[in-house]
Amino acid sequence: MSGIAKHVKQRRLEKGWTQNMLAAKSGVSLGSYRRFESSGEISLRSLVMIAFALDMTDEFETLFNNKTYQSIDDILKATQPKQRKRGNKNE
Repeated sequence: MSGIAKHVKQRRLEKGWTQNMLAAKSGVSLGSYRRFESSGEISLRSLVMIAFALDMTDEFETLFNNKTYQSIDDILKATQPKQRKRGNKNE
């Protein structure tokens, strides 16, 4: 969580926002946001609200999309293009 907090803080600073500004834009209390930056502790709801305020919602979409592989063969199969099983109807 502290890594996520650092990433959020970096984005906040890139936008030139203070902690107070981000808290107000996200609807999260200033105390909760400060605790998040210092300890990484925050509710999921507040984290999502902060992500919306910072336009970081794309990161949530990829959060659980990573496939896990059991072997090198699984990785190779996943990267190979699938072969068609039938030809075109127009031919």
